[in-house]
Amino acid sequence: MEQDIKRVFGELVAVDAPSLKEKQMAEQLVRLFGELGIRLEEDDSGEKSGSDTGNLYGYVQGEPEADTVLLSAHMDTVMPACGKKAVFAEDGTVTSDGTTVLGADDLAGITAIYEAVKYVREKALPHRSFELLFTTGEELYGRGANAFNCGRLRAGRAYVLDLTGPVGDAAYAAPSILSFRACIRGRASHAGFEPEAGISAIAAAARGIAALRQGRIDEETTANIGVISGGEGVNVVAPECVVKGEVRSLKHEKALALLKEYQACFEETAKAAGADLEWEESVDIRAYETPPEGAAAEAYRAAVKKAGCEARLYKTFGGSDNNVFALHGIEGLVIASAMNRVHTCREYSSIHEIAKVAEIVIHLLTL
Repeated sequence: MEQDIKRVFGELVAVDAPSLKEKQMAEQLVRLFGELGIRLEEDDSGEKSGSDTGNLYGYVQGEPEADTVLLSAHMDTVMPACGKKAVFAEDGTVTSDGTTVLGADDLAGITAIYEAVKYVREKALPHRSFELLFTTGEELYGRGANAFNCGRLRAGRAYVLDLTGPVGDAAYAAPSILSFRACIRGRASHAGFEPEAGISAIAAAARGIAALRQGRIDEETTANIGVISGGEGVNVVAPECVVKGEVRSLKHEKALALLKEYQACFEETAKAAGADLEWEESVDIRAYETPPEGAAAEAYRAAVKKAGCEARLYKTFGGSDNNVFALHGIEGLVIASAMNRVHTCREYSSIHEIAKVAEIVIHLLTL
């Protein structure tokens, strides 16, 4: 299996698949799974998601008395993602050449699913029915998953292979992520000749930012100002300032309340300065919590134990496609999939770890 993992993972890494440009990756996966006798169907989500391809869905019938599970991973990778090359070390570690990300997020997950399904098929093992879903635009707050018709899913539980950390780890809860854009509009004037005639949008924004609670608000909530832009020149009182940020919380209502607090603060400081506020906000993903003693978690613990690993379940502050599946009543976990230092050019994986993740998936599928 490890030799095949090396081959498949290397082939997938070589495919450019930045978010919303996943067409070549989709074609590769259709071919790979087609060789196993599994048809992956492209849905019509591309127009809605903005991707040059749709999500890929497949269903494999198993023993009728067993429940159905969903296995999912995403096809896109963060930038810099073009011209990736897998560099294999003798100890099984895999890196990029240092100029791009490796793309183990989420190609290690895809590879583990492929190897598990291949093993089950080749060995003709009795297995439960399972669904496969490979999504587009996951790095853009689950854009492909949001555009997928989840009503067609039959599974009551899902395993999303998209988590960094030791093999055996799994996340059973993830936050709501809310983004905002506050545009403060003041009045321009010459900063040397008549500064009193202007209204500095930057000054109003700065007072608002200084008054906000930021960072780790409590054990369930974080907030961050990530981007500030504005001004027309050093000798011009700034007529506009744009502030962008996000709020995350494991409790959706708490995230909404904090965002409302942010909006009120900017409204107050803008009004005090004689400026106007334009406010935009969006709910990018919504929080969920899977019962840590429920069916999905218990089956995962059993599979991890069979693979000789230790299961550790925890809450995460990162989102995934599982946030979308949870909205449709699917009980799911996001499981560690042999990816490390993700979203950096120092990203790495391990052939041995991908094989171990594949073994866990085999146990999740077989009876």
